[in-house]
Amino acid sequence: MSKVERFEDLIAWQKARILTKEIYLITQQGGFARDFGLSGQIQRAAVSIMSNIAEGFERTHLGEFHQFLAIAKSSCAELRSQLYVALDVGYIEQVKFNQLINQAEEVAKIIGGLRISVSRQKNQNNLASNAK
Repeated sequence: MSKVERFEDLIAWQKARILTKEIYLITQQGGFARDFGLSGQIQRAAVSIMSNIAEGFERTHLGEFHQFLAIAKSSCAELRSQLYVALDVGYIEQVKFNQLINQAEEVAKIIGGLRISVSRQKNQNNLASNAK
């Protein structure tokens, strides 16, 4: 497995990018495109996922990265909640809703796994520092 050197190498960020593109495409159609409030909010939530992954990765301390991943994961939940609104008001069909919900859940799970990994690495670094 190759070393992750850039945030673009993170699978979580790559999947969040794809999800964001899908959200932008769906919000530019039909009634969704005319609902500036909901379409803007769901777009911001999607962008927040990938942006927080990127910003956290570039931070100096693992604790900061962990916190930004928590925010990114929370944005996944926000996006999922907004997808329910879009479904309920008829902006998206059930099939598209299911696809986007599944993508958002997958991104959240990947971020969750990355958070665990970062937490372990942070704890190992703390133990090594305390042993000195």
